[in-house]
Amino acid sequence: MPDYAELDVTTNFSFLHSASHPEELAKTAAALELSAIAVTDRNTLAGVVRAHRAAKEAGIKLIIGARLDLQDALSLLCFPTDRAAYARLSNLITLGRRRAPKGECEIYLEDVFAHSGGQLFISLPPDEPDGGYTAYLRRLKEVFGRDLWLASRCGYGGDDGARLWALAQLSVETAIPMVATNHVCMHVPDRKPLMDIITCIREHCTIEQAGFRLAANAERHLKPPEEMARLFRRHPEAITRTMEIAERCTFSLDELNYEYPDDEAPPGTTPQAELERLSWEGSKERYPDGVPENVQKQIAYELDLIGQLNYAPYFLTVHDIVRHAKSEKILCQGRGSAANSAVCYCLGITAIDPARFDLLFERFVSAERNEPPDIDVDFEHERREEVIQYIYKKYGRDRAGLAATVIHYRTRMAVREVGKAMGLSDDTISTMVATVWGWRSGGVEPEYIREAGLDPDDNCLSLVLRLAFELTGFPRHLSQHVGGFVITRGPLSDLVPIANAAMEDRTTIEWDKDDLDTLGILKIDVLGLGMLSCIRKGFELLERHYGRKMDLATVPAEDPAVYDMLCEADSVGVFQVESRAQMTMLPRLKPRNFYDLVIEVAIVRPGPIQGDMVHPYLRRRNGEEEIDYPSEELRNVLEKTYGVPLFQEQAMKIAIVAGGFTPAEADRLRRAMATFRHVGTIHMFEEKLIKGMVANGYDPDFAERCFNQIKGFGDYGFPESHAASFALLVYVSAWLKKYYPDVFAAAILNSQPMGFYAPAQLVCDAKEHGVKVRPADVNHSQWDNSLESDGNGYRALRLGLRQIKGFPKDDANRLIEARDRAFSDPADIHTRAQLPAATLERLAKADAYGSTGLSRREALWAVRALSPDPLPLFANGENRADPEVSLPTMAIGEEVTHDYATLRLSLKTHPLALLRKEMAEARVIPAEQLLRTKDGTRVTVAGIALVRQRPGTASGVIFVTLEDETGVANLVVWPKIFERYRRVVMGARLIRVTGKLQREGIVTHIIADRLEDLTYWLHALTGPDLEPIVRRNSGGNAYANNLTRTDEIKSRLAEARQTNERKMFPSRDFH
Repeated sequence: MPDYAELDVTTNFSFLHSASHPEELAKTAAALELSAIAVTDRNTLAGVVRAHRAAKEAGIKLIIGARLDLQDALSLLCFPTDRAAYARLSNLITLGRRRAPKGECEIYLEDVFAHSGGQLFISLPPDEPDGGYTAYLRRLKEVFGRDLWLASRCGYGGDDGARLWALAQLSVETAIPMVATNHVCMHVPDRKPLMDIITCIREHCTIEQAGFRLAANAERHLKPPEEMARLFRRHPEAITRTMEIAERCTFSLDELNYEYPDDEAPPGTTPQAELERLSWEGSKERYPDGVPENVQKQIAYELDLIGQLNYAPYFLTVHDIVRHAKSEKILCQGRGSAANSAVCYCLGITAIDPARFDLLFERFVSAERNEPPDIDVDFEHERREEVIQYIYKKYGRDRAGLAATVIHYRTRMAVREVGKAMGLSDDTISTMVATVWGWRSGGVEPEYIREAGLDPDDNCLSLVLRLAFELTGFPRHLSQHVGGFVITRGPLSDLVPIANAAMEDRTTIEWDKDDLDTLGILKIDVLGLGMLSCIRKGFELLERHYGRKMDLATVPAEDPAVYDMLCEADSVGVFQVESRAQMTMLPRLKPRNFYDLVIEVAIVRPGPIQGDMVHPYLRRRNGEEEIDYPSEELRNVLEKTYGVPLFQEQAMKIAIVAGGFTPAEADRLRRAMATFRHVGTIHMFEEKLIKGMVANGYDPDFAERCFNQIKGFGDYGFPESHAASFALLVYVSAWLKKYYPDVFAAAILNSQPMGFYAPAQLVCDAKEHGVKVRPADVNHSQWDNSLESDGNGYRALRLGLRQIKGFPKDDANRLIEARDRAFSDPADIHTRAQLPAATLERLAKADAYGSTGLSRREALWAVRALSPDPLPLFANGENRADPEVSLPTMAIGEEVTHDYATLRLSLKTHPLALLRKEMAEARVIPAEQLLRTKDGTRVTVAGIALVRQRPGTASGVIFVTLEDETGVANLVVWPKIFERYRRVVMGARLIRVTGKLQREGIVTHIIADRLEDLTYWLHALTGPDLEPIVRRNSGGNAYANNLTRTDEIKSRLAEARQTNERKMFPSRDFH
């Protein structure tokens, strides 16, 4: 068999130019017994790490390269021969990316010449080479010399022989050797239909319009060496030259040596010495009464290991970022595995006291694990950009960049794009897309298509479904990671290309976190957390209105009243414990101290649930099951959790104390737990763990049960250290809610979007806790929600102008600045604040003129009556006085409808209060009555859908929360019921449900067996001047719920006319 290396390979990281993943191409090349394969994506190195990983696993040589598409010349394939040449290629791509908008690259031929040292080039000829191309080749030859080749391929176009002969003649004429390629864009020819669709998506055309833009055949796939030799049998030297190029390209990504920044060590000292100094100084601040002996030993142990692994510069970098944030009064907290570190605690990076928790440093750093540590730091989400810009300013954009995130095609987008390319109508595409639940990445079920009124057996539709399934998971484009920074000692562009991000003043690299992990490149996660913003704003309001100055460390600890509130599942808005599952768990777990909160955060996770750990823990905690420890060693590990392993650290310690694992081996077990679904390596530890436990005297059945519990963690085993970091924020947010619900409500509303609940539910919860809520008003509201004096008790919550949908902040600032005295009417605002009529109308729609004595309808009339600015000639003309008009009073249902359309909430009443008579006639009981209803009773309730959840661990069970004017009802929808009422569950805004009431303590559910979409009832709220109540769908889309417009026609509210029930009463759905 001849030796052959494929040198012209495009992966799907040349977005919309290939129909195969890098991994597919590398593995197929190995299976075909190619000697080597190159990756030459267009002006990018985004896919090379994935190809590198797959090539190593498959045992084939990978040649790193790129196709350079030039602005002023024909394209070139470029291959660096060594590390220095790779840096030049990366810098060349960086140059082109930085001078162009996101997603584009501007490289010129002179740029290539300037970065050509150590590179090999292949010129890609045009379809019909002419004299101009010959001159271009001669110019390239002058610069590149013997490092240049001429590409040739057999495309089965009917003229292959003549084309190869012409290129061979050109090769002789220019003294540039010809090399064989196949211009590969697919790993197998079966991907040709998908390649055609991808071409149509790229060219913005349908398959019928594509014409010659589509390849004539499926030949651009990887071919075995003998087939390539046959195609080039008259030019065998072209095959041989592929190996000459491959042999000269000795560079591998394994040669990339990442160096940490060392800026933080003062002159004359080492990073390690500086880290030790800061750690011991910090320990004295953390423990003013003396550092406990066990903590001293832990700090010394960690510092020694950090020194061995040369990680001190990394810790100093993170310490500097946190120090800067604190100096700017930006709330922050480290979390994740870093919270296992006593050094991180002493440096002020994390808040978890090693004296209170049994930490496992190997969970964070291991001498035997060949990878850098990973420290995640949460900052206030509204001020994180300040931290990001500090990093850019300190290290420069040439040394710091955000990691990339690969945005993939998910099912809905894939169906939409393939449907367009196939020429389907918009209505048909929308119908198909609406059958997909959430952000799934699986295929579309044919029965759902049939249920929607389409025929999945139709040739065109079935092809759309098949191709959409193939396209799902393909990369669409690169975005920026939420906060993962790569910082280097030398130029970052020597390591990886840097590109402009869509956001101003941000730059990103081309590799994502998995790529960085593969190459062992350190990433610092600068993350945004909404609850930190909420808590900081809460502290500011607390000091301003109540004179109490507090921070995370000074909030009164272990307050029984706070735990009483949580035991009653009164946790709307409270960090991490506001979800349906957490609210169900709180009354069962009954947290009474901080460590109980740590367990509460961790236990409602897929790991403990799938490992069958939740129920045994609760039974033992409640004294319903005996706690049995097989040994004293395991008692020490599991005593805090009643003998049930709930945390990753516990699983690792079981392996150490009972199975005879070393700490490093236990860490490998953890990593196997985290990847066993994908990689399947956990079985390698099963025999070792069970044998080790049996050898140490444990019963084989117990050993196997331990292993199965550990395996149950799957991808989702929760670290105790992470849970502890989050539990602190749980307690602080709960404390604020308990003692200052006015402060908490204002703070969380001002931090939106975040959390589980929409503003309507947060406001309702505040009112239930005794807080008066006042409407948004032109004379009283600030931009943010604010607190006003209300005599005794809590402050009143004044809704801010930010709550008005689509209201510009700049206009709000102009309004507030001009408010030196009360505004009298819209004309007064128009004159003094110079606000445009559209903004004044938006205020009227939101009923924000109450303090001027104008109702919503009167304010709208007044805004519409405003004269436009006169032309200069008539500036001093007469003012026309409009006659007074008596306007009919707007019905309460119309008021509520407009409130929801503009504010997404109403202070006047709940929509269902206006439908209670109809509900009673339909035998629908209020939600509050469920608390007085006997367990097992069959009931019917109705409400607006607030939240729909389909957790991956719930075996297809759907959880829905409905709200009426008296409270909420929690539904459990089993898979069979979901399939029967799928359209209702997925799309309805007002749902009537019948089912069996199920109660455990104060936790109440309805096991649904019948659901009905009553969304069209909401139309009745809009008053008599709208068309009759009917069910309507748009374009035959059974899932659209595109019901009758809900706003008053006579008032001609342009924006409100476009608002339907789905937009006014949105649910927060989690898939």
